[in-house]
Amino acid sequence: MRILVLGAGAIGGYFGGRLAEAGADVTFLVRPKRREQIARDGLRIESPLGDARLEVRTVEAGEVRPDYDLVLFTCKAYDLDSAMEAIAPAMGARPDGRSCAVLPLLNGIAHLERLDARFGAASVMGGTCQINATLRRDGVIVHGDSLQRVLFGERDGSRSARAQALAAAFAATKIAWKLSDDIVQDLWDKIVFLCALATTTCLFRANVREIVAAPGGREAMERALEANAEIARREGHPPGAEMLAFARARLTDSAGLWSASMLRDLESGGRVEADHVVGWMLERARARGVDDSLLSLAYTHLKAYEARRAAGRLPTELPDGARAHHRETSR
Repeated sequence: MRILVLGAGAIGGYFGGRLAEAGADVTFLVRPKRREQIARDGLRIESPLGDARLEVRTVEAGEVRPDYDLVLFTCKAYDLDSAMEAIAPAMGARPDGRSCAVLPLLNGIAHLERLDARFGAASVMGGTCQINATLRRDGVIVHGDSLQRVLFGERDGSRSARAQALAAAFAATKIAWKLSDDIVQDLWDKIVFLCALATTTCLFRANVREIVAAPGGREAMERALEANAEIARREGHPPGAEMLAFARARLTDSAGLWSASMLRDLESGGRVEADHVVGWMLERARARGVDDSLLSLAYTHLKAYEARRAAGRLPTELPDGARAHHRETSR
């Protein structure tokens, strides 16, 4: 299986790097500066599961050809249009008649409809990942703890040849992975937890430990989780007891130093996935008659931030703790 990884940042760089480390046929689609950095220093990973410095193949936009079996699609939702344009040449017709699949590892679910419209639903698999990773300014991918899991599968539940080939590639790596028979339910489970985490940590500008320690914080966490779980139930994708127990423990951990990566983006003055995650769930809460109070407040907060950012009215200096906390990745 020939794999094209969109980008070599925290998500694509880590998972694509581990695949390359295990001998998979991997190429990274990167921008010129990142290509120069990788050519000079290698693709570097620092991780409690083992550091790596890898020589990997890279291409830039304009060099992509229909030579791949799968695209590991790891962009932010606000870059979806440009990312689809970048991988489009890989999705073209091949002389051997084979087709290329897309495995998106974006946050949420909203992107699937747009990928389907561009490349056809048959070419779009379902996927999600869980990892605490960041890309340092020197180009090193820093993996913060032992969590690094990928779930993927065909959205119709079938065990296709391409899904099994990808499973074989992951099986040779250090990555925890699962070939799912119900990836759509897995995606709903993920957004129930992620949206609750993003809603609370962005709204209160704090990590889990800080929120739980504040008056009413634990109750707010419980309300956020239950609202998102109820949306999923009414959409026909009820989260299971095990998943809810995990989410509740993670969201109410009095020692929890984690928060959503959306908060990291917000605190650093970056773009946020307000519409793709919180806004998308807010629409469904209102359509299904679910309590939307926390979702609505968080969405207003995020959209006000976006307006200030667009107007250039963000503070020039970050608060002292803005980079001090561990982050629970949104992926």
